Amino acid sequence: MPVRSATTSGAVAVLLGGCVLLPAAQAPTAVAHHSPVIHAHRGASAYAPENTLAAVDAADALGIAWVENDVQLTRDGVLVVLHDTTLARTTDAEQVFPGRAPWAVKDFTAAEIARLDAGGWFDARYAGARVPTLKQYLDRVERNHQKLLLEIKSPEVYPGIEKEILRVLGREGWLDREHVAHRLVVQSFGAESVKVVHERRPDVVTGFLGTPAVADLPSYAAFTDQINPAWTTIDADYVAAVRRVKGAHGKRLRVNTWTVNDAAKAAEVAGFGVDGIISNNPDVVRDATR
Repeated sequence: MPVRSATTSGAVAVLLGGCVLLPAAQAPTAVAHHSPVIHAHRGASAYAPENTLAAVDAADALGIAWVENDVQLTRDGVLVVLHDTTLARTTDAEQVFPGRAPWAVKDFTAAEIARLDAGGWFDARYAGARVPTLKQYLDRVERNHQKLLLEIKSPEVYPGIEKEILRVLGREGWLDREHVAHRLVVQSFGAESVKVVHERRPDVVTGFLGTPAVADLPSYAAFTDQINPAWTTIDADYVAAVRRVKGAHGKRLRVNTWTVNDAAKAAEVAGFGVDGIISNNPDVVRDATR
């Protein structure tokens, strides 16, 4: 999902290392105060290079349980954790592999990507950080006792990626009852991709990234449990409309909105009644919504 510019106040320490539609309300209802679940976007990406193990650890150091990441496939079929479909912005691929523009992830092997520096662009102290494989990422999240909001990135570029993701999740122990019930959500902007995950593993909690029209929510609820829109596209009425619909597992659809990075906006969005907020600055948002 897109990143908004990160904003923090004060000094920041650098950290290392079949659906059912429920009856509609007759008028907008005031939302009772609650604290949304905070998700560290691409890890705590305001404080460490996005989607690296350092960003996972930065989120852990801040006390953030949920981390969000993006998954893609290399040319030789290995799942790697990276947001852009090109390596150019967040690695030194242009220097290491000149002449291979546009440096698309799908055109490089896992061994080639493992050579790249994925941290120096962010800060010299992170020089040498690598693009993690999904296995490496899962191992780190597990070690930290964290939870994972996993985004299938650009599934139209990677036919069959859903099957490979589920294979790796299963092999690494992330499809057992405890993980599926409490520690894993799989989401995508691609509705068809979310459907594939739901069809292959109906027990897995899924999310659709976007803001479907209210009239279309029941069709999405047939295969998803969450509607996860950009904060700029929602208000309290929209959130209430989503939460009136029961999703794929017979529970009210949840709403996790992105990408909220400052305290004032976080407090406003929490007031809409969202269930979760995805942020580059998860500590700032957490403190603003307690």
